[in-house]
Amino acid sequence: MCSPQNGKSNMEEHVGKIWHRFITRTAAIGYPQAKVELSEVSKTVGILFRALGGDGGLRIESTSATAYEARRSWLQKIAGTNKQVELCWRDDEALRLPTYVDYFPTKTLNRDLYLWLAVLAAGKVDYNLNWLQSNQQLTQQTLHNFPGLQPRYQRLVEAILKLRPTHLPPEEAATEQAIQQALRQPGSVLELPSAKRPHQPVPLWLHPFPPISTSNFAAASYDEPENKQPSKKDVEDKRRRHGERTEMPDGKKGLLAFRLESLFSLVDYTKVDRCTDDEQDVDNAKNALEDMDTVSVARDNKAAATSLRFDLDLPAPEYDDTPFGEGILLPEWDYKQQQLLPDYCCLQPMLAANAMPVPLPPHLRYTAQRLRRQFEALIPRRVWYKGQPDGSEIDLDAYLLHVAERHSSNMNSEPNLYRDFRGGDKDLACLLLADLSLSTDAWFNNKARVIEVIRDSLFLFAESLNATGDQFAMYGFSSRYRNHIRFHTLKTFNQNYNATVRGRINEIKPGYYTRMGAALRHASNLLTKQKTSQSLLLLLTDGKPNDLDQYEGRYGVEDTRMALHEARKLGLQPFCVTIDEKANDYLPHIFGTNSLVVIRNPAELPKKLPQLYAQLMH
Repeated sequence: MCSPQNGKSNMEEHVGKIWHRFITRTAAIGYPQAKVELSEVSKTVGILFRALGGDGGLRIESTSATAYEARRSWLQKIAGTNKQVELCWRDDEALRLPTYVDYFPTKTLNRDLYLWLAVLAAGKVDYNLNWLQSNQQLTQQTLHNFPGLQPRYQRLVEAILKLRPTHLPPEEAATEQAIQQALRQPGSVLELPSAKRPHQPVPLWLHPFPPISTSNFAAASYDEPENKQPSKKDVEDKRRRHGERTEMPDGKKGLLAFRLESLFSLVDYTKVDRCTDDEQDVDNAKNALEDMDTVSVARDNKAAATSLRFDLDLPAPEYDDTPFGEGILLPEWDYKQQQLLPDYCCLQPMLAANAMPVPLPPHLRYTAQRLRRQFEALIPRRVWYKGQPDGSEIDLDAYLLHVAERHSSNMNSEPNLYRDFRGGDKDLACLLLADLSLSTDAWFNNKARVIEVIRDSLFLFAESLNATGDQFAMYGFSSRYRNHIRFHTLKTFNQNYNATVRGRINEIKPGYYTRMGAALRHASNLLTKQKTSQSLLLLLTDGKPNDLDQYEGRYGVEDTRMALHEARKLGLQPFCVTIDEKANDYLPHIFGTNSLVVIRNPAELPKKLPQLYAQLMH
């Protein structure tokens, strides 16, 4: 039985939740029934942004909610809402848009706002102008370059002016009038009148002060409990958060064992350890997350028996693969400086040291036999080549034509009177480059890891191409900083496919990180040595370019893109096969829309990879 005191607490908590929901709904602004989420329009927004001149390398992501100290209504103060705002802005990595838009009473207007912001952000920003002048200039520039947007812009302005505040103190009213004038007639206002309190946000313009990270996030692997199971109570929030890394609190438990909701909190971070059992209510935890301007992340360096630990140090030489030579120096593209850095990376060719010759795994034999039959059908059949200067038989048609020309005194000085029966010529080569980074150690279902799927794919790919007699080579790569890019030799162009090659494929294992640019440059150099009319550079990967240093993010994407551009200039045909579900966010910018394919089900990769090759090369 519950004690009277517990019953009273439960009743107070229940009434408190009802009051919170009521006052929050009452104080809320916007039109939830007309809400449009970014996920619904992100593809359209991305196409429009890039088509109208936006940077093709930027991702489309949710923005960070930032504190905004504009005037609030008394209901909003009671509810504690409207302290933050989501506005559009862009940086070197992404175009950041609100998670959802519900400013207007119709879905059409809310969707139009997304499209307008994408077009506005695609323009050139003059950083010598202040926020007011810059947004007016962008608006003028957009309407001049794309006059068809004028009616849409006018509809948005008319709708948003109806929502702007009206009853304000004189100073704030003057500022508001200036903003409304700038919206109606862009370029007509040079500066805002001064006021003690910030003006209301302007959703049609870019963010006045975009949040910038206060600290650099060093790459680190956080340990997860080995027996952690997915829970329905996990908090899922797609909004992007402004974060900083801080030190772990010293204390074992928090300073307070109870909650004081009535106390005002400080914005500054206080290094206090919060008890893990302090908050079991997921809703309250989510509300706390929404109230945070900056999420501080700390790492606990204490050992835990149930944690899964990763050691990314290089193995001892006696346990590592055999390196060849001192390494190969390769350039790297720095997109910020817009220049190729010579001899910036060191690629180390390697060969599996303990690879023993093995037969084809039993579970692949039936599929391999079926693929071999399919690929043998691609071998050019032997046909008669007529009108040859030399051959196994006389070409009667050519001989009769020659006799007729002699009688008509129209002699051919070098008659081709022979024919020959031979097979068709195949002038092509393929180099397959497999991503062997640490991410391939992940399980994609309860039966297999990604590295095992890649291994099976390499086996079947080699079996298929060996049946046609095509020239092919296979390599794998991973990296650990720019001075150690591991390039594993599985099969060269000069080697025959046999049990030794199968042994090397059998020995592949997850490596480190994914410095794609250097690996692609070296693979291109190897492929260009094959003097063929058609050369396919096939990349097999499960993720985007990354490494422990600056290669993470946009830098790695742009270096990989430049490496592929260099490969195309050499006459090669790059193509990417990936199992990354998020590949459409970045791979079209790297490879182009017609040079990649996403395999949604990794288990299908071993069968589909040879079939893709057949479509590309035959």
